[in-house]
Amino acid sequence: MTGLSDAALWRRLQPVVTTVLVVAVIGVPLWLVVMTAGKSQGEALNPDLSPPGHWQLLANVRQVWVDGDVPAALLGSLLVVVPTVAGVLTFGSMAAWVLARRATRLNAVLYAIGISGIVLPPAVVTVVLLLRQLGLAGTAVGMIGVYLGIYLSTVIFFVTGFVRTIPPALEEAAQLDGAGPVLVFRRIVLPMLRPVLATATILVCLYVWNDVFYAFFVVGGRLDTLPLNLFRVASAGLYLNNWHLIFTYVILMSLPLVVVFAVAQRRIISGITSGAVK
Repeated sequence: MTGLSDAALWRRLQPVVTTVLVVAVIGVPLWLVVMTAGKSQGEALNPDLSPPGHWQLLANVRQVWVDGDVPAALLGSLLVVVPTVAGVLTFGSMAAWVLARRATRLNAVLYAIGISGIVLPPAVVTVVLLLRQLGLAGTAVGMIGVYLGIYLSTVIFFVTGFVRTIPPALEEAAQLDGAGPVLVFRRIVLPMLRPVLATATILVCLYVWNDVFYAFFVVGGRLDTLPLNLFRVASAGLYLNNWHLIFTYVILMSLPLVVVFAVAQRRIISGITSGAVK
């Protein structure tokens, strides 16, 4: 009876405990960022959880937008992120379809190599030297190539598991009607991959949009992205002791990701469970 009562008690307390953990881990830092971004410089010298005496979030946004060169950095981020996400999803989904449908020893080896990038980090020095030899160092094309090489593994891993749950009979029926491989992939397979591709989009966007490490070595000083620009202006002392401007910049930098997540969030859980578990 004690065991049953303990289990019943835990089932009742589990939602409460989960809510408290979410508030503590996500809610408190988010509240701190928003409250600090809405304060004046004097109020934000020592960031805390107290609300601002007078909200000036819009004024801080205007100041950061102009003084921090946010439009140019935003354009740089979009110039890198959009082609990267499109390329990773396109090439990764096509490779995953072939690897999932053709069960040969060679494809098993290729799949293992393809997903090895998840656990094997790239050698930054080697990558930079290779880009210099190719004349792509400091360019958006070089940065896109680096991200493609890094995150193709993630897409291949998720999409391969998802494709294996799709009945091959659907593709065979299309082939009997005279459809070639390209048409079968575009008309039959690709529409069914929307949940897992939404998941991959969120993951790749999150990684690339917030990346400072690889971008600093590849395009640092030649192309500004939002994280690189924040690092630059903070290092230059423009935002020294201006925590209200730093947190305002963080909010501006996070808004595009919030929009992407809001659009794709309905498909994220189904994509993760179908691609990684089944």
